[in-house]
Amino acid sequence: MNVMDTSQLLLIERFLDLATVRQSLLVSNIANVDTPGYRTQDIDFHGELARALGQDSAAPLLPMVRQVSGLLSRPDGNNVSVDREGLLLAELQLKYQAAVQAMRAEFSYVRLAIHEGA
Repeated sequence: MNVMDTSQLLLIERFLDLATVRQSLLVSNIANVDTPGYRTQDIDFHGELARALGQDSAAPLLPMVRQVSGLLSRPDGNNVSVDREGLLLAELQLKYQAAVQAMRAEFSYVRLAIHEGA
Protein backbone atom coordinates (compact mmCIF):
# COMPACT_ATOMS: atom_id res chain seq x y z
CA MET A 1 0.00 0.00 0.00
CA ASN A 2 1.25 3.43 -0.93
CA VAL A 3 1.52 5.91 1.96
CA MET A 4 -0.47 8.37 -0.15
CA ASP A 5 -3.39 5.94 -0.61
CA THR A 6 -5.36 6.73 2.51
CA SER A 7 -9.11 6.57 2.82
CA GLN A 8 -9.18 10.30 3.60
CA LEU A 9 -7.28 11.15 0.42
CA LEU A 10 -9.52 8.87 -1.64
CA LEU A 11 -12.60 10.60 -0.23
CA ILE A 12 -11.13 14.04 -0.92
CA GLU A 13 -10.03 13.05 -4.43
CA ARG A 14 -13.49 11.73 -5.34
CA PHE A 15 -15.13 14.77 -3.76
CA LEU A 16 -12.97 17.16 -5.77
CA ASP A 17 -13.58 15.22 -8.98
CA LEU A 18 -17.34 15.36 -8.49
CA ALA A 19 -17.20 19.02 -7.48
CA THR A 20 -15.41 19.76 -10.75
CA VAL A 21 -18.10 17.94 -12.74
CA ARG A 22 -20.86 19.76 -10.88
CA GLN A 23 -19.19 23.13 -11.32
CA SER A 24 -18.98 22.50 -15.04
CA LEU A 25 -22.69 21.69 -15.17
CA LEU A 26 -23.66 24.78 -13.16
CA VAL A 27 -21.56 27.05 -15.36
CA SER A 28 -23.04 25.42 -18.46
CA ASN A 29 -26.53 26.08 -17.09
CA ILE A 30 -25.71 29.76 -16.63
CA ALA A 31 -24.19 29.96 -20.10
CA ASN A 32 -27.44 28.60 -21.54
CA VAL A 33 -29.77 30.93 -19.66
CA ASP A 34 -30.98 32.45 -22.94
CA THR A 35 -31.13 29.21 -24.94
CA PRO A 36 -34.77 28.39 -25.76
CA GLY A 37 -35.81 24.97 -24.49
CA TYR A 38 -32.66 24.42 -22.42
CA ARG A 39 -33.31 22.40 -19.26
CA THR A 40 -31.20 22.78 -16.11
CA GLN A 41 -28.82 19.85 -15.52
CA ASP A 42 -27.19 18.67 -12.31
CA ILE A 43 -25.96 15.57 -10.50
CA ASP A 44 -27.10 14.05 -7.21
CA PHE A 45 -23.85 15.08 -5.55
CA HIS A 46 -24.18 13.10 -2.32
CA GLY A 47 -25.55 10.01 -4.07
CA GLU A 48 -22.77 10.10 -6.66
CA LEU A 49 -20.14 10.54 -3.95
CA ALA A 50 -21.48 7.51 -2.08
CA ARG A 51 -21.49 5.50 -5.31
CA ALA A 52 -17.93 6.62 -6.16
CA LEU A 53 -16.66 5.61 -2.74
CA GLY A 54 -18.24 2.18 -3.10
CA GLN A 55 -16.43 1.38 -6.32
CA ASP A 56 -12.81 0.55 -7.05
CA SER A 57 -10.56 3.61 -6.76
CA ALA A 58 -9.15 2.91 -10.23
CA ALA A 59 -12.62 2.89 -11.80
CA PRO A 60 -13.47 5.96 -13.87
CA LEU A 61 -15.78 8.50 -12.29
CA LEU A 62 -18.90 8.71 -14.48
CA PRO A 63 -21.63 10.58 -12.59
CA MET A 64 -25.17 10.41 -13.95
CA VAL A 65 -26.27 13.83 -15.19
CA ARG A 66 -29.98 14.48 -14.85
CA GLN A 67 -32.41 17.25 -15.61
CA VAL A 68 -33.58 19.15 -12.54
CA SER A 69 -37.31 18.92 -12.03
CA GLY A 70 -39.57 21.33 -10.19
CA LEU A 71 -38.09 24.54 -11.61
CA LEU A 72 -40.24 27.22 -13.19
CA SER A 73 -40.04 27.35 -16.97
CA ARG A 74 -40.22 30.51 -19.01
CA PRO A 75 -42.47 30.69 -22.09
CA ASP A 76 -39.51 29.64 -24.28
CA GLY A 77 -39.16 26.38 -22.28
CA ASN A 78 -35.91 27.36 -20.53
CA ASN A 79 -35.91 26.71 -16.78
CA VAL A 80 -32.48 28.05 -15.76
CA SER A 81 -32.47 30.29 -12.68
CA VAL A 82 -29.27 32.32 -12.48
CA ASP A 83 -29.95 32.95 -8.79
CA ARG A 84 -30.19 29.21 -8.07
CA GLU A 85 -27.08 28.39 -10.09
CA GLY A 86 -25.09 31.22 -8.49
CA LEU A 87 -26.07 30.08 -5.01
CA LEU A 88 -25.09 26.49 -5.79
CA LEU A 89 -21.77 27.67 -7.25
CA ALA A 90 -20.99 29.69 -4.12
CA GLU A 91 -21.84 26.74 -1.88
CA LEU A 92 -19.75 24.41 -4.02
CA GLN A 93 -16.81 26.81 -3.93
CA LEU A 94 -16.84 26.82 -0.12
CA LYS A 95 -16.97 23.03 0.01
CA TYR A 96 -14.18 22.79 -2.59
CA GLN A 97 -11.96 25.11 -0.54
CA ALA A 98 -12.63 23.04 2.59
CA ALA A 99 -11.69 19.84 0.73
CA VAL A 100 -8.46 21.41 -0.53
CA GLN A 101 -7.60 22.44 3.04
CA ALA A 102 -8.25 18.87 4.20
CA MET A 103 -5.95 17.58 1.45
CA ARG A 104 -3.24 20.01 2.51
CA ALA A 105 -3.57 18.73 6.07
CA GLU A 106 -3.15 15.13 4.87
CA PHE A 107 -0.03 16.09 2.94
CA SER A 108 1.36 17.95 5.96
CA TYR A 109 1.22 14.67 7.92
CA VAL A 110 3.29 12.98 5.23
CA ARG A 111 5.72 15.90 5.16
CA LEU A 112 6.04 15.71 8.94
CA ALA A 113 6.76 11.98 8.76
CA ILE A 114 9.45 12.55 6.12
CA HIS A 115 11.19 15.27 8.10
CA GLU A 116 10.99 13.40 11.42
CA GLY A 117 12.54 10.35 9.80
CA ALA A 118 15.46 12.28 8.32
